[in-house]
Amino acid sequence: MLDILILAAGKGTRMRSDLPKVLHPIGGKALVQHVAETARQVGGEQLLIIVGHGAEKVEERMAAPDVKFVLQAQQLGTGHAVQQALPQLRNDATVLILYGDVPLTRAETLQKLIAGVSETQMGLLTVNMQDPTGYGRIVRDASGAVTEIVEHKDASDEQKKIAEINTGIMAVKAKHLQKWLPALKNNNAQGEYYLTDIIAMAKADGVAIHVEQPNAVEEVEGINNRQQQAALERFYQKQKANDLMVAGVTLLDPARIDIRGNLTVGRDVVIDVNCVFEGEVELGDGVVLEPNCVIVNSKIGAGSHIKAYTHIEDSVLAADCDIGPYARLRPGTNLADGVKIGNFVETKKAVIAKGSKVNHLSYVGDAIVGSNVNVGAGTITCNYDGVNKSKTEIGDNVFVGSNSALVAPVKLGAGSTIGAGSVITKDVEAAELAIGRGKQRNIQGWERPVKKK
Repeated sequence: MLDILILAAGKGTRMRSDLPKVLHPIGGKALVQHVAETARQVGGEQLLIIVGHGAEKVEERMAAPDVKFVLQAQQLGTGHAVQQALPQLRNDATVLILYGDVPLTRAETLQKLIAGVSETQMGLLTVNMQDPTGYGRIVRDASGAVTEIVEHKDASDEQKKIAEINTGIMAVKAKHLQKWLPALKNNNAQGEYYLTDIIAMAKADGVAIHVEQPNAVEEVEGINNRQQQAALERFYQKQKANDLMVAGVTLLDPARIDIRGNLTVGRDVVIDVNCVFEGEVELGDGVVLEPNCVIVNSKIGAGSHIKAYTHIEDSVLAADCDIGPYARLRPGTNLADGVKIGNFVETKKAVIAKGSKVNHLSYVGDAIVGSNVNVGAGTITCNYDGVNKSKTEIGDNVFVGSNSALVAPVKLGAGSTIGAGSVITKDVEAAELAIGRGKQRNIQGWERPVKKK
């Protein structure tokens, strides 16, 4: 039986932000979202988030069927925070205590910590640091057993030399917390109730301290300022890049990729520099992305080639599509096999069938386009009349000449041709030629104006 507490009540003054600290992002997710996801991986049956500063915003972001919120109206220390949750804890539960601003702890690390908890033993996560300044020190006796944790501001000069520090993450039986927490005192330099004081209480009650350490110090680093946020962002992205390369992806520079969500990849994918992936993104086998592309909540089919500076959002691409450079596929774009979208083309709610081409300088919105259609440069589907959106339907094998305006609602029949420079306001039947432009006049003897002296 496992109850998990996430302490998320702090303001984060050093972030210098109106946003609660735990809602600042790493990898496109709020810090506390990372912690909650890890808690679920560990198997917490009850997830309690302790809120305080910006409680409404935190509750709005983190609301879920398996989450309960506990209010810490005054922030009087970590021990005080956990005290607020005591009535919610199940008597027979093991309690895992996590922090909403420590986002990258691995589930495996926490599982090892929990495994060491029993009626006679609690778990404590520590780490050795080259510079432990500011952290609580782990004090051990001659046998190596942990006896207490001393906060930096309360530590002696000798204790400040200790490199092993407290991460704050611990696992302990609920019944022990119910005994120890009400006995906490705030007679310290901060005037706060320290959760760490329960270590000495555990020793006094004959409860041993089982210590685990993470694989990397970044697993237990918290975020208190923008510099720390940036450093952990880079660590997170490095991990994601390594995972991609293990999966067989070619990253032309692993240091220049940003994944702000979940990226699923097939075999033989190539990603050039400065590509950004947000939300849920899937890349099929053999997909190539050139530099500086942004892909958001989209699926890109096998063999597709996404050229530089292309932005794709909420779209689905089938196999062997050729997109960009400088293309923008907006939400609702759905491309079949072999579709070509060229430079400076924008699509929105466009369903385009197999083999069709919109090569350059065009806008296709609220449109259904058949197979093997050619849309010439500068073509626009005029889908908005200032109030309502209307649809353009283009049949198979249609040829639309350059610089045409298709005023929706309008239908172009299969095999029809639109003369360049036309404004089409009426339906065109199959195989017809439609020309909607003013008649050309050539004026002889006309002279250009010249600048007056």
